[in-house]
Amino acid sequence: IIAVQEKEDDSPCKDTGKWQKVPQMFYVERMRQHCWRCSNVTFHCSEHSMCLLWVQTIREQLALLTNRPKNLLVYINPYGGKQRGKQIYDHKVAPIFSRASVSTDVIVTERANHARDHLKTEADLKKYDGVVCVGGDGMFSEMMHGLVSRTQREAGVDENSMEETLMPCGLRIGIIPAGSTDCICYATVGSNDPVTSALHIVVGDSQPMDVCSVHNEDSFLRYSVSLLGYGFYGDVLTDSERKRWMGPARYDISGVKTFLSHRYYEGTVSFLPAEGDSGTPRDKMQCRSGCSICLQTSSDQLVKCGDTWTVIRGKFLAINAASMSCACPRSPKGLSPSAHLADGTTDLILVRKCSRLNFLCHLLRHTNKEDQFDHSFVEVYRVKQFRFTPRYQECDSEVDLRESGATGKRFLSQICREHRACGCMPSQSNWNCDGEILPHTAIQVLVHSQLIKLFARGIEEQPVFEDPYAQCAI
Repeated sequence: IIAVQEKEDDSPCKDTGKWQKVPQMFYVERMRQHCWRCSNVTFHCSEHSMCLLWVQTIREQLALLTNRPKNLLVYINPYGGKQRGKQIYDHKVAPIFSRASVSTDVIVTERANHARDHLKTEADLKKYDGVVCVGGDGMFSEMMHGLVSRTQREAGVDENSMEETLMPCGLRIGIIPAGSTDCICYATVGSNDPVTSALHIVVGDSQPMDVCSVHNEDSFLRYSVSLLGYGFYGDVLTDSERKRWMGPARYDISGVKTFLSHRYYEGTVSFLPAEGDSGTPRDKMQCRSGCSICLQTSSDQLVKCGDTWTVIRGKFLAINAASMSCACPRSPKGLSPSAHLADGTTDLILVRKCSRLNFLCHLLRHTNKEDQFDHSFVEVYRVKQFRFTPRYQECDSEVDLRESGATGKRFLSQICREHRACGCMPSQSNWNCDGEILPHTAIQVLVHSQLIKLFARGIEEQPVFEDPYAQCAI
């Protein structure tokens, strides 16, 4: 139930011939494709006093639901996607909040990182039960960074240290999809529908999520909740940033261009595997609402990891770390269909150098039901931590630099880094961190279990009638 109110009856009472007030109740109705709608039902009663009693009783029961937000801080990105964020909020979301008696303070952002900076320093968070972003994945990332950083600062936690245990955020985050990409919303709700997301916020749903912290040596770089991609996805983002004037079409064009270039990169990946009951990336156990693996993690039966690091050196077309399925309308299964939202791990996907045809087969399997990991050149691991070092940085630390000729080799290594046209050093890619380019190539990544919570409940299992592959039995 969303709300209840009195309304005038559409027709006068037959007994008295007078118009009367009747209770009207608004409630959530599940639709197809994981969408929700706000429907209503009108009750009729013979006495006005009975109508008032019904309304009062239902309102009292709703007021007792402490999980439902009463005050929200809302940030609207007016520039993202098709620049319809303000319109979507005013016409589709605000009426739902008003009907459910949710008070809001709305801030329309004026620049990049406006929401992040406001949350880190100015916002009086004690006034609110949650924060909401109206925009795409970039807007969510802004808010998440501001909220997490604010929480760590107030708790006295040093974000630059990988030895520190980060403090979970107390406020839930709501996402109203209105961007070019709404991957996080799609992977946690099952649709990119603003009304559905608003209703999840109103009913007070709560979905914990893991967050990865990304460091370079002793410096904190960024947080990630969805995709860390080096090689193919890093190159696609780097190229698309030069084509922002093209809008969302830039991703398709940059994707084709990057595929045709078929660049590979050399380096070393080392990781700490997750052990225990965390499952594997190929076990086909998808993360759904009430996921048993994520619930096991939340009940302090945390996934244990060993102390032995696995080291892999090679030439890679792509190195991806998926902390969620990364599903979207174009890729219904996502990059890692069995990745979990809140199990304290990330799925590390290594795509070794292969032919263009083989790599195309791997990419196409993201759009169908086939196993995209079923290739000899693809390896996937469920991990708690991982590191990556590009080959040109490894050379500087090799023992042979200390031997005869070390000075000359070190000098040539420096020249190669500063003058890449010589071609004697392998090229490097950029890391794509949730749609942002990282300034460093050598990184260390640590997963922090259930660091934030969303106004969501995970993707619910669809009823049989929604299965497009189900055959009619009649």
